[in-house]
Formats: sequence, C-alpha cells, structure tokens
Amino acid sequence: MGMYSAKVMDHFANPRNVGEMADANGVGEVGNAKCGDIMRMYLKIENNTIVDVRFMTFGCGAAIATSSMATELIKGKSLDDALKLTNKAVVEALDGLPPVKVHCSVLAEQAIKAAIADYYTRLGIDPEPIVGKLADDAHDHHHDCSCEGGCDCEH
Repeated sequence: MGMYSAKVMDHFANPRNVGEMADANGVGEVGNAKCGDIMRMYLKIENNTIVDVRFMTFGCGAAIATSSMATELIKGKSLDDALKLTNKAVVEALDGLPPVKVHCSVLAEQAIKAAIADYYTRLGIDPEPIVGKLADDAHDHHHDCSCEGGCDCEH
C-alpha cells in the first residue's frame, strides 16, 4: 500500500460525509461500467451554497478517498466554487494518487457536477449553460490518462 499517501489512506479508512441524505435537493450519480466504480453525491443547497454534502461510493479505495476529499472541499462553498473544483485539485489535496488511479478523481468531479445539474433541473433551470455538458462516462475525459494501457480506458 506504499503507493498511497497518508491522506488517501486516512480518507479511505475514515471517509468523511458518507451516507445517503433524505433531504438532498441535488443528487448526482456517475459510474463507470468498465472499472465498476459508482459514485452518488447528495447535496443540500441553500442560497446558492452547499450547506451539506454526502456521498455513497461503490468502488476502489482511491474512488472512496477522492469522494471523501471532494465532499470536504465543496462543503460550505458556493455552487460556482464547487463547479470550479477539478479532479486535479482533489488529487493535490490528497497529496497525489498513483497514475492508474487518477481516473477515480475524475468521477468525483463528475458526481459533483451531476448533483448540481440535478439541483438546477429541479428548479426548472437548464443546467447545461451553468454546469456544462455532462459526460456519459467519466473515461470520456481522460484520453490524457497516464495509465499506459494499464487500465481499461479507451486511449
């Protein structure tokens, strides 16, 4: 397990903000059938601010750690700030991830965007101009991944 930072191990062993949220007003689910990771993000949004966030992740340790860290980074933030959160920022906050696991952090970024899009949709607002087009699959975004064919993504 030496390839994972202490922060990754901590968030994997003691993930923050885990569980479902009954009163969420934005829920996003993203998954990748190829690697089997599924992430569901629950947001409670008031006055354009994420007042609470929970997640449920079915996946590897890196997927759980990145979800946990991502929720910490967006809690209390405005929707605009949350939308600016990149997978790179999540990886940096975790003190890095092995290259083959970086795609897990893309899933966290996508889940947040999907949950915010759901929030706008529920308000009757078209989310696409705000959130951007959501990828059908997190792997669509990572042609620049450095896994050298060591994962199942399409290069």
